[in-house]
Amino acid sequence: MRRFVERHTFWAIVILLGVAIFLWLIFAVWPDWLEAAFGRKKTFVNTLLNGVTLGGLYFLVASGFTLVFGLMRNVNLAHGSMYLFGAYVGYEVAQASASWFLGLAVAFLVVALAGALMQVLIFRRMEGEELRQTLVTIGISIIAADLMLAIWTGTTYQFSPPEWLFGAATLPIVSVLKSSGDPVYIKYPVYRLSVFVLAVAVGIGLWLFLNRTRVGMMIRAGVNDRDMLAASGVNVQLVFALVFAIGAGLAGFAGVVGGTALSIAPGEDVRYLLASLIVVIVGGLGSVTGAAIGALIIGLTEQFGLAYFPTYGVVLTFLIMVLMLAVRPQGLMGSTG
Repeated sequence: MRRFVERHTFWAIVILLGVAIFLWLIFAVWPDWLEAAFGRKKTFVNTLLNGVTLGGLYFLVASGFTLVFGLMRNVNLAHGSMYLFGAYVGYEVAQASASWFLGLAVAFLVVALAGALMQVLIFRRMEGEELRQTLVTIGISIIAADLMLAIWTGTTYQFSPPEWLFGAATLPIVSVLKSSGDPVYIKYPVYRLSVFVLAVAVGIGLWLFLNRTRVGMMIRAGVNDRDMLAASGVNVQLVFALVFAIGAGLAGFAGVVGGTALSIAPGEDVRYLLASLIVVIVGGLGSVTGAAIGALIIGLTEQFGLAYFPTYGVVLTFLIMVLMLAVRPQGLMGSTG
């Protein structure tokens, strides 16, 4: 941090001013002119929180995608199908057992097993053939979508979270002041806040796994030089199957989390696959930190676009992706090598 300030003093001052203004917008009581420009403070803060929590959900999905696509260079366009399959499996288990946590665990394990089988039976036979991987996984996603539609029909499902995650939390953010001078505090759903906390925990866990464990070092070494890793006595194919299983399992895990926050319905697979692609492009291939930053940017852009520019809200997300590809094709945290 100190080195960054010394080298980029101007940008450090700009960032500091931006953070100060941002904090003031959140915690200060808005004057009339600011409400006339941006609308009610409650709308702004709720949109901000919606963007942050949606970014957390996008990260849960994209973190698995960046492991498979970014680290292993496997083009898995059936990743969205794994999200939706995990949501359906988790829903069935949760309904049968009356346990949301059991549904979450089973969804992760079942989709992780499906991912490991996909890596062994399909991707292992097409290593380095990106075009074949793309075409085959597109076919798998189409077949999977039709099978899930046949089994679960077009009905929209939604989980019921544990009782202690119901309700709204009162945040230390003043919305307005009453005529009596008493503050009115903003409330926000506990579950959505929990999604963000969970995403942070998963992000920290993934970073530690890849950078501080022996298996994580094997994974990164195998990506850079698999022949050398194999010569050292490590079963490279087993390591790659493990990575694919973790990436797929995270998609199934996110399916339960997202299905609880929003809903489970046909078409959600395409939505989250597209979101994962954009997040990885913006954040950078193979970077967990980049996936977190990209997910936050896309989540905030999507929600503020819908709130303040509803006509062009969808366009803003793709505009960010196009600008990133034009200015920094490797992504914010991607390697230039």
